[in-house]
Amino acid sequence: MIKVSENARKKVIELMTDDGFDATKDYVRVGVKSGGCSGLSYDLKFDHTIDETDKVFEDNNVKIAVDKKSFLYLIGTTLEYSGGLNGKGFVFNNPNAQRTCGCGESFSL
Repeated sequence: MIKVSENARKKVIELMTDDGFDATKDYVRVGVKSGGCSGLSYDLKFDHTIDETDKVFEDNNVKIAVDKKSFLYLIGTTLEYSGGLNGKGFVFNNPNAQRTCGCGESFSL
């Protein structure tokens, strides 16, 4: 399961609304792809549909879709949002990552 912090929930709903998505029906698609300075990077986007092979979760009133391959890397992850002057935006707190980069957007196992 992937968890969503309160700050991330607020920002996700705001951004979904701004982009024409409905947070009560649509999904935040979270994935992992090759790349980034640590080997793997996170991919985050909004989606109207899910595939039959997706893992689907809901936490803190946010619907999350994850493809099966990415799910293996993301089990137990919490999506957080850090704003303010020194804020980074969305941050993934992934207990499976053995090493992360300074920006928090990539990791390795």
